[in-house]
Amino acid sequence: MANDWLMNPALLMMLAGLLAIRLPTKLLGPLAVVTPTLGLLMLCQLPNGEQGIVSLYGLTLTTLRVDGLSFVWAVIFHIAAILAGLYAWHVKDRMQQSAALVYAGAAIGAVLAGDLLTLFLYWELTAISSVLLIWANRTARAYTVGLRYLVIQVISGLLLMAGAIVHYQATGSLAFDHLGLDSPGGWIIFLAFGIKCAFPLLHNWLQDAYPEATATGTVVLSAFTTKLAVYALARGFAGEDILITIGAVMTAFPIFFAVIENDLRRVLSYSLNNQLGFMVVGVGLGTELALNGAAAHAFAHILYKALLFMSMGAVLLRVGTVKASELGGLYKSMPWTTLFCIIGGMSISAFPLFSGFVTKSMILTAAAAEHQWLVWTVLLFASAGVLDHSGIKVPFFSFFYHDAGHRVKEAPWNMLLAMGVTAFLCIAIGVWPEPLYAILPFPVDYKPYTSYHIITQLQLLMFAALAFCVLIRKGWYPEEIRSTNLDFDWVYRRLLPAVVKKLLAWMWRLDSAVRAVAMKAVHAVIEKVAQSHGPGGVMSRNLSTGTMVSWLSVFLALYLFFSFYW
Repeated sequence: MANDWLMNPALLMMLAGLLAIRLPTKLLGPLAVVTPTLGLLMLCQLPNGEQGIVSLYGLTLTTLRVDGLSFVWAVIFHIAAILAGLYAWHVKDRMQQSAALVYAGAAIGAVLAGDLLTLFLYWELTAISSVLLIWANRTARAYTVGLRYLVIQVISGLLLMAGAIVHYQATGSLAFDHLGLDSPGGWIIFLAFGIKCAFPLLHNWLQDAYPEATATGTVVLSAFTTKLAVYALARGFAGEDILITIGAVMTAFPIFFAVIENDLRRVLSYSLNNQLGFMVVGVGLGTELALNGAAAHAFAHILYKALLFMSMGAVLLRVGTVKASELGGLYKSMPWTTLFCIIGGMSISAFPLFSGFVTKSMILTAAAAEHQWLVWTVLLFASAGVLDHSGIKVPFFSFFYHDAGHRVKEAPWNMLLAMGVTAFLCIAIGVWPEPLYAILPFPVDYKPYTSYHIITQLQLLMFAALAFCVLIRKGWYPEEIRSTNLDFDWVYRRLLPAVVKKLLAWMWRLDSAVRAVAMKAVHAVIEKVAQSHGPGGVMSRNLSTGTMVSWLSVFLALYLFFSFYW
């Protein structure tokens, strides 16, 4: 049909987001839940294939493409939007509710885009809409952090556009299919995706921005931006070996910073970076099992990470802080939130019967099948580290450990319901993974519940838990203190300012030295001039008339001589 692009559920989401600006506040909550539900129903009715073909200035754009890869991401994005809408039902802030719907719609539109130009438009729209969830906190720090976040996200979009232009000039096509690093503009587009995926050294925007969003905004942010980037990598760069190394590094380095971090939402942000690494490794391996594992893990991760951020959002709402040094004992006041946080921790730690167990293992199995034993070992180490910083640290320091004396109300009903549904899905996927496996991009021939896998995973988790207990009892675990931890952002927060300061100081000293030499030379000239032209100088003496006539005669003779012989 000529207007089949109108069937795009992303347009429904964004239109609802615009309507939210003018609706009565009491309708914002229902709108945030009903709209993505309708969008999910629309998505399930769409046939596979390319639709929404639009001709624009000689360019052929595919605004709607449904296939095995895009469908699974579009489904989980709709589910995440429904759960986030329910979680934020009580929020009467039009800016937050509108931004959340537009942001989710843009992310859905991006995964359904069939060309690079359509992808770019949605890519930039996710940046513009998501920053409002940070600025909605309405603090000076949130404004500064949001501005940094926006600049980085826009740079990612500009790189995507530049790469698309180079690719189009060389190939005459804007189709968003497998690109590869040897394609024209491939490296530029790869860097654009890498920024949004929070590659190592490009990741600090994530830990910088997410903890500064509102209690509900962080839940929305955790679901879309980085997973959209994983999808883009899976679509355009599957099988690139460099992604295996990048992903392995991503799984390992955040563990150390998460362990010493005091802000628990920053802990979860580092944990998010760690989990992205598993997906990136899966994309880099590029086999059907690995890509299925990346897609399945993205699906599960969105749910359990949202659940963990939901629990911390409830704590922030009731207590006013998520600093580990200021929390503890909250299980007495918030028992349901405590339970849901533990379920999220067990899911991310890949306990049997929880979602992470049936998805993360697909990537580890794929790595072993490709004989990537070093990468497999790193992923195994990272799996143990996840239990330490997310599976244990977050619930332990929030709800148990020392009693900080907070006696508060349980989370609002809508937050509890959203956490309850999310927790149910985390368990349901772990117990019965077949429905998830059925919508993955490739046919699945994988059995997660083997005796070998169960025993190995339980041994790993038990040893990791034992290590945590020993460190706590011995007092060797990093103390939770009020502090700001820096990783690579030390470069632009500390190193670059120090270098610039020293450079300016050196330039000032050089300027002073040059000025001193110049003034010394000027004074010397003035002194010479004073000697010749000052009182008593040669040039200031009165000459007699005879002397002047003699000199005039000499100059006249010299002039006549040269005029005659020259």
